[in-house]
Amino acid sequence: MRFVTTPVASQLTGLSTEKLREWTSRRALVPADVRPKGKGSPAKFSWQTVLILRIAALLRDQFKLELQAHKASFARLRRELHRKSFISLWGQRLSLSAEGWTLTEDSSPLPQDDILLVRLDPHLEILRDGFALADTLSGRSQLELFSLPNLHGAKHGAGTGEMAQARQRRSA
Repeated sequence: MRFVTTPVASQLTGLSTEKLREWTSRRALVPADVRPKGKGSPAKFSWQTVLILRIAALLRDQFKLELQAHKASFARLRRELHRKSFISLWGQRLSLSAEGWTLTEDSSPLPQDDILLVRLDPHLEILRDGFALADTLSGRSQLELFSLPNLHGAKHGAGTGEMAQARQRRSA
């Protein structure tokens, strides 16, 4: 998994470094993926965390919502995003209803209930560019095509012994 440090996350979210530290450490609204090791070392953030921080900033700035009340829903959204690949989110909308966050296709009809709707593509474009590395020719600047926790979950189920035997045969 690729991480960015506090200065880059600050730039990608539009939050000052002080506000980012407040939201990720002091208030723990959306905790950093990797906490700072000590004074002067930066925290590290995954694209999922930066996306949630961008959405939180949008809710605060454009809709004047109190974010602390949504701390639990941000945690649920974070778990949901960790099960998704970056690519699968293109063309999706994120809706906030009384039940929490829901991901839907841009082309799907809107629910009849009241919701707050966030288009993800503009946010994903910024994350795509912000998480890219200078070495784009090596192919290492890509975000994951598949969600690794989902792949590992499938591998660690039935047939794990068969996979280990196959690995041994290949290495012999």
